[in-house]
Amino acid sequence: MSAAERTRTYDWADPGALRDAAANSTGLEFISRMMSGEHGAAPISRTIDMMGVEVKEGEVIFAIVPQEFHYNPLGTMHGGIFATILDSACGCALHTTLGKGHGFTSLTLEIKFLRAATTKTGRLLCTGKVVSRGRTVSTTEAVLRDERGRLFATATSTCMIFSAPAAA
Repeated sequence: MSAAERTRTYDWADPGALRDAAANSTGLEFISRMMSGEHGAAPISRTIDMMGVEVKEGEVIFAIVPQEFHYNPLGTMHGGIFATILDSACGCALHTTLGKGHGFTSLTLEIKFLRAATTKTGRLLCTGKVVSRGRTVSTTEAVLRDERGRLFATATSTCMIFSAPAAA
């Protein structure tokens, strides 16, 4: 390995255990416990180093600090990282409104990329909110801002709500 190469090691919670915990909780209970560390973070959170900051019914806030391992070949945070945190905020905001025995899946995700982020940007905060919650379909939105309030990206998502199978 040359001196210019970097490495990264991380761990994650058992996704099956997270799925079972979600099936046996309301959405708000589950997301709150995940953010508090009681259930451990979702594997994707550990992969991109995204952290839960705040949760309440219909709203979540995640944080991410741009790192070199987020970079595309142009030396800025890859749009896929933006998409991941925006999609997570949209979905988790909806999840907080679900009763025990219900799940959801994203149907659409529309993103507007407005500003590039680098390691000099500092911490980014992504706020997801439920805009409209029906019985089977929901619309959510998320915004990604730096701590000075500058807008980096926005997203809207449509999600389908369904009855989830009971945990094993």
